[in-house]
Amino acid sequence: MNPANQAALQLRDIHLPADPGWWPPAPGWWVLAVLLLALLAWTARSALRHYRLHRQRQRLLTMLDTLTRRPSDDATPQAIAEISTLLRRLALMRYPHQRVAALTGAEWLRFLDESGGNDRFSHGPGQILATGPYQPTLPADVDFTALSTLVRDWIKKNTDR
Repeated sequence: MNPANQAALQLRDIHLPADPGWWPPAPGWWVLAVLLLALLAWTARSALRHYRLHRQRQRLLTMLDTLTRRPSDDATPQAIAEISTLLRRLALMRYPHQRVAALTGAEWLRFLDESGGNDRFSHGPGQILATGPYQPTLPADVDFTALSTLVRDWIKKNTDR
């Protein structure tokens, strides 16, 4: 080729395409983002549930401490009724209403044993919960400290889940 024709052609070097942009990301990044968001939502929900259970447990134990702070001589049917109400309130929060709401007497004690009482409600210090609130005075052999310990253990077992 002659030099005049070379100047007329104006050839340029090979042009590479532009680098791909960062947006939109590849499908794999979308999947990863969705999985991370789901994991974050699950973690937040679990943490919130754990916090609420812990707060509920502390509130119930504080209420129990308030009820049992009185001396053993001062254990009244009213105190037993309040402890039973405290247990029923927690049971209604943790178990289906159909299973708990209508229970009274021996059935209520059996439920408490099945849900963490280890037979100490039906055959131990928890027996007073079935009849104590309805008596004018409590029997002399009521061990209010043992009842308090039993109720505390039951609350802890039913708020650990």
